[in-house]
Amino acid sequence: MELSMGNNGGASGDEHEAASNSRDKGKKAYHRHSNQNIQQLERFFKECPHPDENQRRQLSRELGLEAKQIKFWFQNKRTQKKAQSERADNSVLRLENERIQCENLAIIEALKNVICPACGGPPFGEEERQRSLQKLKQENARLKEEASLDYFNEHEKVSTLLTKYIGKSISQNDSLTPGAGSSHGVSTTNPGIDLERNPGLDNSQLVNKRRGILDMEKALMAETAVSAADELVRLLRVNEPLWIKSPSDGRCILDRFSYEKLYPRDSHFKSSNARVESSKDSAMVIMPGMDLVDMFLDPNKWMDFFPTIVTKARTILVLEAGTEGNRNGSLQMMYEQMHILSPLVPPREFYFLRLCQQLEPGEWVIADISYDFMRDGSPSRAWRLPSGCMIQDKSNGCSKVTWVEHVEVDDRTQTHRLYRDLICGRSAYGAERWIASLRRICERLAFYREETATAREFGGVITSPEGRKSMVNLAHRMVKIFFASLGMSGKLDFPLLSEVHNSGVRVAIRKNTEQGQPIGMVVSAATSLWLPLSPQNVFNFFKDEKSRIQWDILSNSNPVHVISHISNGTNPGNCISITRPFIPTENNMLILQESCTDSSGSMVVYAPLDIPAMNMVIGGADSSIIPILPSGFVISGDGRPDTGGDSSTSTGSTGADSGGSLLTVAFQILVAGPNATSSTELNMDSVATVNTLISTTVLKIKAALNCSNLG
Repeated sequence: MELSMGNNGGASGDEHEAASNSRDKGKKAYHRHSNQNIQQLERFFKECPHPDENQRRQLSRELGLEAKQIKFWFQNKRTQKKAQSERADNSVLRLENERIQCENLAIIEALKNVICPACGGPPFGEEERQRSLQKLKQENARLKEEASLDYFNEHEKVSTLLTKYIGKSISQNDSLTPGAGSSHGVSTTNPGIDLERNPGLDNSQLVNKRRGILDMEKALMAETAVSAADELVRLLRVNEPLWIKSPSDGRCILDRFSYEKLYPRDSHFKSSNARVESSKDSAMVIMPGMDLVDMFLDPNKWMDFFPTIVTKARTILVLEAGTEGNRNGSLQMMYEQMHILSPLVPPREFYFLRLCQQLEPGEWVIADISYDFMRDGSPSRAWRLPSGCMIQDKSNGCSKVTWVEHVEVDDRTQTHRLYRDLICGRSAYGAERWIASLRRICERLAFYREETATAREFGGVITSPEGRKSMVNLAHRMVKIFFASLGMSGKLDFPLLSEVHNSGVRVAIRKNTEQGQPIGMVVSAATSLWLPLSPQNVFNFFKDEKSRIQWDILSNSNPVHVISHISNGTNPGNCISITRPFIPTENNMLILQESCTDSSGSMVVYAPLDIPAMNMVIGGADSSIIPILPSGFVISGDGRPDTGGDSSTSTGSTGADSGGSLLTVAFQILVAGPNATSSTELNMDSVATVNTLISTTVLKIKAALNCSNLG
């Protein structure tokens, strides 16, 4: 027996009639299945309506049928079941529709005969309705008058509080205007709210929200910020018993019992996944105290100083600009987005108040505390408790900075297994990371400002201070673009080898229209993986130009030569370099690279540039107009205790207390010009090519580091 491959009108073989006769020799005979075969097929269908090839082959042997017959019988049976289910659903929907129509008719009839439930009489007339409305308006006016009296008393209370702490009271007639009174370069025109993340909040709604914030709200913000500053100063100045050493890694953490005894508060998140992160660290940095204060109060400088931590920063409202000259009393509502440089870990977002207080000449405290500005239950997974830093100017161009991070986190979506130890171990967003990044960037700026800086540049390519300045600015912009690309919004996921030590490839497509980057459709691809090597050894591998031939596609398996090198700090790993690959068919390409390392992690970021563009930079031209599309690597410890592997213990090594490394590999490629209208028009072959490219690079890296056995 044999079923026609084109027949899909029935549900089972027993519904097919014999369709041939002796007069038509060119047609095949059609037969019913036996009742026994049908019963056995029905039983199997109840257990498994989608048999695989092996199951169909076994059934064909048991029933004496061909595999194609089994396949088509199950296809037809599924079609029949689906049709029966749809007919039943349609019948139910028709009945429900009829019932709703009957209810609507009954409600319409009832409304025609409505009566007053209190007296049984007819409904109110228009005149009586107007009298009731007027009475309600009078009641509202009385309540507003009572509220204004309550506010006056509250305002006096908070004004006295502010006068005590910052020597300045709040004027009752002072309107809360975004950016009012800012004379220190603070960005105040930017709304500070990522409208892409709040699609339901348009510009008109945002303006109305701002106008709706009365002086009472301003007073409440001030009281919240001052209270947070008081708590922070105590946390900064007191060690034991508030601060203890963590038994796992020796870092400073808050003793919960001692802290909650002094500052009892309810948990912000009512979730079993909520946890509290606390940390404290301090260091000397090469920057005057007043310059640091200005940096903290300017969101643009804030992002420039911490590109490896802060993705976005905005000033939403300036409540007080502070005293001119020392910024004492400056109070702002700010927005911040933080990340740890891997698409596997979602960013943390905060709406928070930032208050600057000058405790005494040369000593400031910058206090942050989360504030529910939107008043709509913001979906943020993190809530900042009183945190911030104390800045002590040492009058020699240096300052001592003591930092406290205290955050409550709700891990509703569990952290990816590769980063679980790092995130839950408090080192990813802790005070140590902020301090390490601040020390490195201050040292970078100090090297940049030195008059003899060009003397440390070898190769003789950059001969003028203007050329060096242009090169450093271009490298810094390259680094910021690279870090911003790791957000990977609208990403696509591709599997990558084994899921044990790898995360798979994340691919994102965006249309770039910003100046300073190639205009058109850009594909970003990134993957993160674990390596059983110390972060310092992994960083040394990528920084060494001799090993570049083993992984870099730009060099096309050819050796490279460093033609210029600019030091950015005392650690030899902190530098900017210009590299030229020896490619016979490509004589016009150079590679700009910046590498940096500190105790929190390392990075190597690079981008190709043609020789005319590089000559413009070396000549001191404005490098902000040069389009650049960087790729690179981010290296950090894995957050696990040292198991006695090859972890480095040298000074300045990254993650010396780690048992292994977490490596993020990220590429960006321009795949379409400015005429591309949307990402959906992009040929998926381009995405697949990028996926193959990054997968191949990972295989090369593992082979070069003798880690191919990781899968």
